[in-house]
Amino acid sequence: MNRCLKSILRDRTADERGAQIVEFAVALPLLVVFVVGIFDFSNAFTLKQRLTNAARDAARAAASDPSSDLSGSATTSNPVSVNDVYFIVDNYLAANNLNDCGITSSPAVSGLTWTFNASGSGCTAPGLTIIVNRGYYYPAVGSTSPSLTCAAQAAGGQTAILSTCVSIQYGYPWRFGRAASLLGFGAMLPQTISAVAVSANET
Repeated sequence: MNRCLKSILRDRTADERGAQIVEFAVALPLLVVFVVGIFDFSNAFTLKQRLTNAARDAARAAASDPSSDLSGSATTSNPVSVNDVYFIVDNYLAANNLNDCGITSSPAVSGLTWTFNASGSGCTAPGLTIIVNRGYYYPAVGSTSPSLTCAAQAAGGQTAILSTCVSIQYGYPWRFGRAASLLGFGAMLPQTISAVAVSANET
């Protein structure tokens, strides 16, 4: 009798252990996706905050510079205000241990817009893009949020507020997509984390 009871208890214990292993195997991919998602999205949010701070500080610094060195056409050297943006963003990235992608102070120039591009030094594609529009304007009433290209808004017959727009786009290496593929899902995530800031020109 005791031998029969022990045999039944032993079989039941083995069944429970087997069920626990199966449950763990089923739950493990889901747990991995949650953990990777938490870390990945928190890192992306932190990067977004850092880029927002850098863009805001750079826009304020450039807007406070005199506009006397702006010609409205391509120049052989960057205006002081544009160099301010370049150095503020580059130093901010370095201070926060972020790769500056080997960016140099040689932008493409179109009118009053300067565009810095870099994708070297092991930077995540598509790299780093900084856009500075010293002639950005928007209507005093009914304006919309600035675009990543810092393209000026139509004044629509209203008074236009002349400002400086700074846009930063930074390639981010998402890991969540690979983790989600463990469950058979595909995640469509943006290639870059971006921030835009506008500050009214003081002079």
